[in-house]
Amino acid sequence: MNNKIAWCGIYLSVLVWSAIKPADPFTWWLEALPALVAVPLLFFTRKRFVLTPLVYFLVLVHCCVLFVGAHYTYAEVPLFDTIAQWMGGERNNYDKVGHFAQGFIPAMLAREIMLRNQAVKPGAWCAFLVTCFVLAFSAFYELIEWWVAAATGEGAEAFLGTQGYVWDTQSDMFLALIGAIVALLSLSRVQDKQIAKLTAQ
Repeated sequence: MNNKIAWCGIYLSVLVWSAIKPADPFTWWLEALPALVAVPLLFFTRKRFVLTPLVYFLVLVHCCVLFVGAHYTYAEVPLFDTIAQWMGGERNNYDKVGHFAQGFIPAMLAREIMLRNQAVKPGAWCAFLVTCFVLAFSAFYELIEWWVAAATGEGAEAFLGTQGYVWDTQSDMFLALIGAIVALLSLSRVQDKQIAKLTAQ
């Protein structure tokens, strides 16, 4: 119960901070929407399909990443402006953190759903299918960005966050792929133990 209260407290605190005077209100809604949709889904499925503590924690982290990007826009997160100056560059790379997370966190969620529903067994095929899912998810998100840009014109500039980088779409998908691979290599065993504990209850 304490973990649930802490989870909700962190989520709501970051949400409220993010929503107060965002840099671009239109972009805020675009960027924050996935995090706003995720929590009702988790709430309504909490009894029918309880997730592992690992996945709940990762979802919270992803929500926070989204809320930070929504507040400042992904091209203007102050810390990453400072990092760019330290590195001698000009591009704010917070969007790359977002796309790495877009691979890392959904990989663990997809893996858990697949394993829990016995769609696949742990191992190479599971890792391959999870990676395919992440790439498909990342590609679909890029299509959403394109559709929003086409529908709203210049109003979507902050949402796209390309910052003039011609290979932005490809690098976004590549970072999602790297995120998925890193998650699978580093967290699969931890997740397997938590799944075993959860299903034994």
